[in-house]
Amino acid sequence: MANESKSPEFIPGLKLSEMFYREAVQPVLAQRFGGPAHTAGLIGFGSDVIGMDDARSRDHMWGPRLVLFLPEEDFAARKDAVFAALQEALPSTFHGYPTSFSKPDAAGVRCLEERESGLVDPLVEVATIAGYFEREIAWDTRRPLGVEDWLTFSEHKLLSLTAGGVWHDDLGLEAVRRQLAYYPKEVWMYLLACGWMKIGQEEPFVGRTAEVGDEIGSRLLTARMVQSVMHLCFLMERKYAPYSKWFGTGFSRLEIAPLIQPNLIGALEATDYHTREQYLCRAYEICAWKFNSLDLIAPVPGRVTFFHGRPFKVIHGGEIGEKILAAISDEHIRRLPGFVGSVNQLSDSTDVISYTQVTAKLREFFK
Repeated sequence: MANESKSPEFIPGLKLSEMFYREAVQPVLAQRFGGPAHTAGLIGFGSDVIGMDDARSRDHMWGPRLVLFLPEEDFAARKDAVFAALQEALPSTFHGYPTSFSKPDAAGVRCLEERESGLVDPLVEVATIAGYFEREIAWDTRRPLGVEDWLTFSEHKLLSLTAGGVWHDDLGLEAVRRQLAYYPKEVWMYLLACGWMKIGQEEPFVGRTAEVGDEIGSRLLTARMVQSVMHLCFLMERKYAPYSKWFGTGFSRLEIAPLIQPNLIGALEATDYHTREQYLCRAYEICAWKFNSLDLIAPVPGRVTFFHGRPFKVIHGGEIGEKILAAISDEHIRRLPGFVGSVNQLSDSTDVISYTQVTAKLREFFK
């Protein structure tokens, strides 16, 4: 909002959305249309959807808002009629916040906008369930999900579509969301294998770079290893990881975080290789313990050893990855090209991960 000093008390966006629906939107639907079949909730974009919003979040795409789903039959006409009714009947403010939003800027961003008269312009998206999921992840909800779908869905989008809240559901949104709740077992195992392999591919390099005096290289690799360990922890707890802005915050909410996080911070803060190695090795051993607790395969070694004949201690993540892959029976997964993993493991590029038109084209690679 333009003047934070005069802003009303912060209300978490999910709570505000549910209040907005029950106190303002639902009565309009009942009075104007006799309570038509619909689904309402808050999913999709926004830090509020994943419960990570705060007062700073109010400066854009935040406020009394929701997604309103209508039946596919006569959708275009229903959409226009419902939105027009909301513009006419919604109050101009709700619990101190404007219900109107500015016109989208070039990037599609809208901000709360005070209006003293005229129609309100609410941030209420009116959609069909099928159309919404087709746009968000290029999935036709009428067909079953395949391996290539799971491996090309943005993990953050999966989080945003399964988090949030559903305030009313005549049309079956929750049933659709349950299909996306988490990766099927053998897809999950494959991602775990790729996560361990990613650690194994670079874990000895932290020491090797330091050995030749490449301090910046050793620190950079340490940061990469920390990120790989964190993502592996999300996988082991069967939680979708948010994108980079909220990755650390989401990680801190994992059950394993209090145990492993001090070691990750220690590795990042260390000014010499031996201290980095000590912290990283402890983190690797915690991951091995956590993985063994999943009881997916025979227990893997839980202690670091030297990297062949070199003086660098490693957990041998690649060997763990190979053992997991050997336990997967799905022939489609076993035919995949190496340990590429999902799009989130393949690339950190926002343009690769976040844009559905890109990830959808990658499905051919995973077929």
